[in-house]
Amino acid sequence: MTVSSGQRAFTLSDFDFALPPELIAQHPAPERSGSRLLDGRAAAPVDRVFRDLPDLLAPGDLLVFNDTQVIKARLFGRKATGGALELLVERVLPGHEVVAHMKVSKKPLAGAVMDMDGGFTAELLGRWPEDDGALFRFRFSGEPHALMAAHGHVPLPPYIEHGDTAEDERRYQTVFARHPGAVAAPTAALHFDEALLDTLRARGVHTAEVTLHVGAGTFQPVKTENIAEHTMHAEWYRVPESTIAAIEACRARGGRVVAVGTTTVRTLESWAAFGRTEGDTQIFITPGFRYQVVDRLITNFHLPKSTLMMLVSAFAGYERVMALYAHAIEQRYRFFSYGDAMLLSRD
Repeated sequence: MTVSSGQRAFTLSDFDFALPPELIAQHPAPERSGSRLLDGRAAAPVDRVFRDLPDLLAPGDLLVFNDTQVIKARLFGRKATGGALELLVERVLPGHEVVAHMKVSKKPLAGAVMDMDGGFTAELLGRWPEDDGALFRFRFSGEPHALMAAHGHVPLPPYIEHGDTAEDERRYQTVFARHPGAVAAPTAALHFDEALLDTLRARGVHTAEVTLHVGAGTFQPVKTENIAEHTMHAEWYRVPESTIAAIEACRARGGRVVAVGTTTVRTLESWAAFGRTEGDTQIFITPGFRYQVVDRLITNFHLPKSTLMMLVSAFAGYERVMALYAHAIEQRYRFFSYGDAMLLSRD
C-alpha cells in the first residue's frame, strides 16, 4: 500500500545515484559501534563515529529497536532428477510448512519431494499465497526452525559477494535479536553493542522494541518508472502494548521517538496509519507521507532506486537526503548492510 500525499510526482530515476562499487561493504567494521555515523540533522553534515550517539540524544528520548532474529534461511538440495535446488525460506507456517523462494533450473511440479542437504526432505505443495504467487509452499520432514539452525546458511544480501562464515553468523545479527523470522537483518541496529546500550541507559535514553520479520522482498528492485505502480512485499510485524505505553510516556515527558532502522519506521507508521498492532504490512512510504510517530531516524545507506531511499527521502526531505548521500560518497562512507549509518531529523 502506497502512503503519500500532495507533492511533486517523483519517478524512479529521481532516486538514482552513482555509487563506486568499492564503497559496498563486504564485511562489518571490526567493532559494532566503531562504524562511522553521518549526523545529518543540521544544515551542514557532521562526520562522527557511531559510539558518539549518546551525545546526540537527550535524556528522555526513546530508541525503538526491531528485535527480529535472522534465521539461517538459505537451504540447498536436489530434485529427484539430480538438479540443484536452492530455497530461501520467507516464513514458517504451522505443520512443518514453510513459504520460500525457489531457485532451480526447471520448476518441479506440486507433489515433488526434494532431498535437502542435511538429510531432510522438502515436499512442494504449490505456489503461495495464490496459485500464481511468486513464492512456494513446502512441507519439511522435520521442524523448520531446527532444520534451518542445523543445516541452513546465513541469507546474506545479494551484493555481498562471499559465502557466509562464522563471522557473518555472529555479526549479521543484532545483539538483542529475540524473535526468529527475518531473512535480512535490521541493519541500522547492527551498530549497537552492549557497552553502547549501557551508555545510552546511563544518559537517560529509554528503549523499546517492535518486531518486523524482514523479508527478501526488501531487496526487490522497483521496475516501474512510475513508483506508484510498484507493489510492496508483505512483512509481518507486531507492536507490543509495552512499546505503545513507552511512546505515550515519551510524548508526555517531551522526548523524541528515535526509530532504529527503516524496518522500525515501517512497523510504527503501519500501526499509526492502520490501527493494527499485529499483522502483515505492505506500507510503501514515499515523499509526501505524513509521519505520525517517528521524530528521528538512524539508518544505513541504501541502494539506488530502492523503496528505502524513498522512505528516507520522505522522512528527511528529498534534496537533503540526496545531498547527504553525495557527501557520504565523497567522504568514502561504507554502504549497505555492513556499512556505516546516518542520523536524521524529520523534515
